[in-house]
Amino acid sequence: MKALTWHGKGDIRCESVPDPKIEDDRDVIIKVNACAICGSDVHIFNGLIPSMEGGDVLGHETMGEVVEVGKRATGLSIGDRVVVPFTIACGECFFCQRGFYSGCERTNPDREKAKKLWGNSPAGLFGYSHLLGGYSGGQAEYLRVPYADVGPIKVPDELTDEQVLFLSDIFPTGYMAAEFCEIKPADTIAIWGCGPVGQMAIRSAFLLGAERVIAVDTVPERLRLAETAGAMTLDFMQEDIYERVMELTHGRGADACIDAVGTEADSRASLDSFVDRVKVATYMGTDRPHVLRQAIHCCRNFGTVSIVGVYGGYLDKIPMGSAINRGLTLRMGQTPVQRYLPSLLGRIAKGEIDPSFVITHRGSLDEGPVLYSTFADRKDGCVKVVLRP
Repeated sequence: MKALTWHGKGDIRCESVPDPKIEDDRDVIIKVNACAICGSDVHIFNGLIPSMEGGDVLGHETMGEVVEVGKRATGLSIGDRVVVPFTIACGECFFCQRGFYSGCERTNPDREKAKKLWGNSPAGLFGYSHLLGGYSGGQAEYLRVPYADVGPIKVPDELTDEQVLFLSDIFPTGYMAAEFCEIKPADTIAIWGCGPVGQMAIRSAFLLGAERVIAVDTVPERLRLAETAGAMTLDFMQEDIYERVMELTHGRGADACIDAVGTEADSRASLDSFVDRVKVATYMGTDRPHVLRQAIHCCRNFGTVSIVGVYGGYLDKIPMGSAINRGLTLRMGQTPVQRYLPSLLGRIAKGEIDPSFVITHRGSLDEGPVLYSTFADRKDGCVKVVLRP
């Protein structure tokens, strides 16, 4: 089958790889109808994610049709159309039983590697390094889905592939980011990053009752898309974000701040963001946390900082003194997608949101390598790429 594979920094190829096979009775095989390039895939493209190996199949936003079913993959049948969560969960361990599927104790066969870096291991993820299981991803013609009786959700015929595809990751992630904020009707929510997750967070914040959303970015197309949702936009290349947030909130700060950027904050934003980039380039640091620093400073006393942008290692100069002395709550995590699927599918079915609004580019797997570059470089107004194998 064809698949998109990683061969080093900036080197994504569409090539032939072996077809997946049933390896466990709880597996299913799906024929991929649609998949997407995620912002966190760009971290792989840019060489920032450790433990990648040449030939690894990429991708963790996938949906398709079930074509083979293991003996214990209950609830699914050949021909079912399903969306696959990017988090792989057993459904039985301590964390799964409590709804924290992305902390599953059983699905990362590389957990000892993860423990050395992070102190403990999260769940396995599709297409996201040998720190997180080395699972083949879904930017391919077919995908093996382990623990399929827990993960995939069947979707109704009346909803299109593009309406439901982002249930695999970015819609639940953006929704969780807003949910972490515990939004009250008069709240102002500030969101850094108007990429796909940020766009979902903006709309989710309004769905959950925010009075005002302030969206921070510099890419014109992304700022315009945020404005169509009703957000007030700030361009960090044109304005001092801290000063403007304080002005807009009468000196108090935003009720909650969402970091939807993570490790690759724009190095042009400020002196500290430039220093972060130098540190990463010279192996003196692992991440570029300028946005997180700014979000903490812009948050009101006893507010919440919600972090869904991906970080991988050790962050320098985080203003913990500010967070502690002003009573901030920091909430973060990889999204336990399975927890959100039924309710968010319901919101789509009711017409409360159509996540396909974020798609700007479509293509085939053969076009995938070029589209990776387009997305990574934010060229041609690119916000979100969907591929059709």
